[in-house]
Amino acid sequence: MITNKKIVITGGSSGIGKSILEILAAEPSNTIISASRSAIENTCFGENVILFDCDLSTREGADAIFDKIAQEFGKADILIANAGAPYYEKYDYVDYDRIENIFRLNTITPIYTYTKYLQQLNGTSGHLVYTISAIGEMAMPGYALYASTKFALKGFQQAIRLEKPENMKLTCVYPVATDTNFFNVAGGGTEVEKPFPVQTPEVVAKAIVNGIEKGKKQIYPCPIYLPSKFLMTICPPVRAIYWKIEQRKLARFLKRKMAGE
Repeated sequence: MITNKKIVITGGSSGIGKSILEILAAEPSNTIISASRSAIENTCFGENVILFDCDLSTREGADAIFDKIAQEFGKADILIANAGAPYYEKYDYVDYDRIENIFRLNTITPIYTYTKYLQQLNGTSGHLVYTISAIGEMAMPGYALYASTKFALKGFQQAIRLEKPENMKLTCVYPVATDTNFFNVAGGGTEVEKPFPVQTPEVVAKAIVNGIEKGKKQIYPCPIYLPSKFLMTICPPVRAIYWKIEQRKLARFLKRKMAGE
């Protein structure tokens, strides 16, 4: 059990982040800052939870988190960089700002967070946790930009493990599809068929908290993910069939979107 820790969670207002928050906040000895740009009510949490509104897709928002940490804690024992947002679409348009927006939230802010946290630790111990995604290891039709942001973050963490000082632990999480509002956001109001397999946020959050407690470098919440990844590596036709299924889902999505459903 994680106890007596000063913890920061970004993207703690919904989905996996909120489920992690609920688990960690149930232990009253933990003090938690939950940072997001979507406000949530604090009625279901105790006085050990501090809700903090900020836009994590901006430098100002990222800096504000560390100002808040300094004000409340001095430094955080655990920082869970979980905030992120998807697009589900056919990437066939020209829109520089749309590309920049998703990279700022999903990639640039987490990378920036690494050195900000390192600076704030100032040689003391700390634990940085990145929520990446299974899509950060295998791209999917409909998620070209989202997958790009996650592949970039996976590459960053791989390199930074060879550079980081001993005082900082680094854990990366690779959830599969999770049954949250993620897909409603991704589709912009049009129904999105979730990729197989799908887990609940509560199951994913428990796996993450357990992995953090054990100091794991990598956390794969879905037990069938790694065997499936291995199977697709040694037998590429299996991956091709899986992708074909997902391409059909994208085609159905685009039809629904055109019909205004």
